[in-house]
Order: sequence, then C-alpha cells, then structure tokens
Amino acid sequence: MSGTIVYYVHHHGSGHAHRAAAVARYCRTPVVGVGSRPAPDGWPGAWHELPPDAGGPPADQHDVTAGGTLHWAPRHHPGLRARAATVSALLDAGPARVLVADVSVEMALLARLHGVPVAVVAQPGDRLDRPHRTAYDLAEVLLAPWPADPPRAWRPELASRTVHLGGLSRYDGRATVPAPGHRQVLVLTGSGDAGAGPGALTGAAASTPDWTWRVAGAVAGSLGADAPPNLAAGGWTDDVWSALQAADVVVGHAGQNVVAEIAAARRPAVILPAPRPHDEQVATGAVLHDAGLAVVPDHWPTPAAWPGVLADALALGGTGWARWSDGRAAARAAAVLDGIVDAAAEGPVR
Repeated sequence: MSGTIVYYVHHHGSGHAHRAAAVARYCRTPVVGVGSRPAPDGWPGAWHELPPDAGGPPADQHDVTAGGTLHWAPRHHPGLRARAATVSALLDAGPARVLVADVSVEMALLARLHGVPVAVVAQPGDRLDRPHRTAYDLAEVLLAPWPADPPRAWRPELASRTVHLGGLSRYDGRATVPAPGHRQVLVLTGSGDAGAGPGALTGAAASTPDWTWRVAGAVAGSLGADAPPNLAAGGWTDDVWSALQAADVVVGHAGQNVVAEIAAARRPAVILPAPRPHDEQVATGAVLHDAGLAVVPDHWPTPAAWPGVLADALALGGTGWARWSDGRAAARAAAVLDGIVDAAAEGPVR
C-alpha cells in the first residue's frame, strides 16, 4: 500500500524548517513538504511552496479567528483558498497516510477532515486556548521536541498520545569536541527575532575584556565605532555547528531550535527567554533553570553582572545537555511517522 507523508512547515523563524528537514531525511516513506517559504536546505523530496494567506483588503481581516475557533482564517482570502486547495490535492494524490503539522491548527483540521491522521508537533507554554485544544485533541500523535525528563506541565489526558522525542535539531547525531578553552562567547540570534541590541552587546563585551564575543545572526542595529575590540558581529552563517564548537559559552534565547542546537553541541549556556505568545520561551527557560541545564536570567544582565554570569555558566558545564538531547530525536520522530504509515498498510482498525 503506497502513500506519502505530507509535512506542513510554519514560516515563522527557521527552527520549524530545520527540524522538518532533519526528520524527513530519516523517513522511509516519501515525504512531501509544504510551506510558505522555499524548501529548506537538505529537503529530501518534493516541496510545494504555498501562496501567502495574509494581506489583502481590510474586509479580509474581519473575524480571522472564526469566532475564536481558529488562529488564522481570513474570510474571502484567495491565498488561503489556494493553500487549502493545494494541500487537499496533495492529501489525495499520494495518497497521504499522515500529515505532520509543525505548526498549524488549520492544516491539522484540514487533514483530519479528509480522513488523514495528523501528527502535531507540540509546543511548550500555555496551549489551553480553544484552537490549540482542538488540534491537540484530534491528533493521532503529539510529537514533543523535548525530553520527558526534566518534566514540564502537560495535559494528563494527552500523555498516552505524546511521544517525547528529546531536543531535535539539524545536528542530531554529530560528534562533539571539548570546549576550546579560549574564553569565547557565541551569541545566537534567530530569524524570528531582532537579536540583542548593540548597546547591550557592547556593554556585555566591554565588561568582560578577557572574553571574545561573536554574534551569529541578526543584530538590532549597527555596532558602531564604539564597539570594543573583543566584540564582532559575523551576521548569518550556514555553519552554526562550527561556531558552536568554537565557543566556550553560548548565549541564546529559549526557542526550541536554539536550545536543541546548543544541547547537541554540549556547550555551557546562558538562556534568555524572549517574549512569545503563550509564554513559550518562559516555560522552556523555567524547565532549563530548574533542571540545572543552563543559566537562565529573567532579563539581559547588566554589564557589571556579565563576568559572574559567564563564570556561573562555565561552572555549570555542558555535559548535562545529554539529558535534553541524545542525538536520536529526528530518527525517533521518523519512526513514529513511518509506523503510522505501516499501520495504514495493514488495513483499518475494527
């Protein structure tokens, strides 16, 4: 019984795309990707770029949540119609045996209304709003990209359908090397945020002259001529792994992808939760703090505090990240998806 996995990838930030590509490479079943951006690097199969479902005349913005039952469904929007039609055709053409929603309540509902089982990639934080509850309740399986230990709050009734994958990153399974001991800080900023501002970075680097600071990603403004000589902004890089391996301490936000990549590299970390809907990063930061996996200040430290913060991170070390990421999360997710396809091949459950 042939079939496909249809994998929906959300466009906000880069983490959804990175982990989708990592999972797809392990799948035995052909994976068809869909999303609002071009295919991520390393995507192993077919990819369909969807038209945007935002913008348009003001009337399109009326009641975009359908009375609070959905997150985004603007009325009479041609892009939204075309997206749904494209995915519906792909569900039928394969035919699809499972749709992965990472993440979209609307895509999860669309697939299930076609009779296609849904695997929803779970997200931390407060997900008790009506749309999230609907998507989680209809899911065949919830793929949680964090480990069961350390524990975090979760709806008990979902436990039997939740698979704790552990931290899932594009660097799953790579061999790590010991930290070089050169007192280098790597600041990771993601495509879903503007990163630390030049004033904050300048103050941190100036107060730690015996450390070298490198920024990988966006900086919210130019560093300017006042930047100390131990601070450099390298911009976006495709080789984040090498930058991680060259660092002694990594500073990053508490997004799932950033945390998973730091964990894969086994580097001491300072994690600064950024404001996000549903307190997603605050929830992750609290778990990391309570488990002793990272130093988690509640705001960007003052310049005078940075020497102590870096010392605390070094003392904490990076070996504890093995509890968060064992390097097999992507393979584990692929096995779950292939298992759903195999079950479909065996015929309907009676």
